[in-house]
Amino acid sequence: MTVDTGRGLLYLPVSAASNDYYGGRRHGSNLFAESLVCLDAMTGRRKWHFQVVHHGLWDYDLPGPPVLATVHRGARTQDIVAVAGKTGFVYVFDRVTGQPVWPISERPVPPSDTPGEAASPTQPVPSLPAPFVRQGISENDLVDFTPLLRDSVRAMLRGARFGPLFTPPSIGGTVVMPGPIGGAAWGGPAYDPELQLLVVKGNNQPSVVQLAPPEHPNSTVDAPLTPLLRRGWQWPRPTGTSGPGASSPELPFGKPPYGTVTAIDLSTGEHRWQVTVGNWPELTRHPAVRGLKLPPVGAIGTSGAIVTRGGLVFIAGGSTSLHALDIETGRQLWEAPLGGRGEANPMTYRTRSGRQFVVIASSRSRGGELLAFALPSQ
Repeated sequence: MTVDTGRGLLYLPVSAASNDYYGGRRHGSNLFAESLVCLDAMTGRRKWHFQVVHHGLWDYDLPGPPVLATVHRGARTQDIVAVAGKTGFVYVFDRVTGQPVWPISERPVPPSDTPGEAASPTQPVPSLPAPFVRQGISENDLVDFTPLLRDSVRAMLRGARFGPLFTPPSIGGTVVMPGPIGGAAWGGPAYDPELQLLVVKGNNQPSVVQLAPPEHPNSTVDAPLTPLLRRGWQWPRPTGTSGPGASSPELPFGKPPYGTVTAIDLSTGEHRWQVTVGNWPELTRHPAVRGLKLPPVGAIGTSGAIVTRGGLVFIAGGSTSLHALDIETGRQLWEAPLGGRGEANPMTYRTRSGRQFVVIASSRSRGGELLAFALPSQ
């Protein structure tokens, strides 16, 4: 959550309703799930709210803290709050009134054919900013590094449902894009107040959501249908066979780039730049693609970036390296290996002597460690 200390306003990015993927026992829009809620911090009284997903069926909550900004448009100044969603949209509002800075319209979306389910007939879609990740998926968006891979993944997903953003989960299986990790994830966006740029990490990772009766009903899962989630597939598929690649890491369903960073001008709502960031060594070394000259694939991850006044964006975002980008262009200026995945937001501090450090937590198969970086001493 985020606080406007001057006004005493508290902004809550509220999570999804439960069960995340089946709503047959929670009819209606399900306020205040998947909403940005503004409260009076002294009294807890609600000042305003906006629900970004009605009757959520995709685990599209608002995963990270909102960003407070003051933007300048000519002679006009406006205090705003911006929040990045798993949907791949950034939602921007007047900080006091809750009015959208750019129009948000209700658009028709596909219905559900799951027994007992009543999906919302419309969902809110911002006119600006444009989505920062791919939304919706068709068979043409499936991975096609080689003809064999293309044909294999299409065969695996034969019978699954494809469609635009907000295509509901189904008993036969629906390929959803973005997947449950999001669009944006827990790390949230960063902001440069001088350039008025919001910097958000994006994930392009489709997932298959198939509804089925729970294997072991309990008090936590009180629903007739629960999701079976698949974020990738093994090559060859584990069908009792053995041999090269049988136990290899999963391959993604979709095409790259899988991890991006986007800079959005909050004074205009326009994208300033978008770049592919991060590496995926398990993928590039996979037996099915070994020897191919793959394009930059980017890294899928839940962590976000930080922005420094010196004009740098530091981010790992699930990569095995820490990357430094130019805030004005997105060009990579520096990269350092982490020895594991960077699944945390970096942080920065300065010592009493004036030396600045950047620190990040890196995860490994056995434990993790903190790594600190700094420019060389004099």
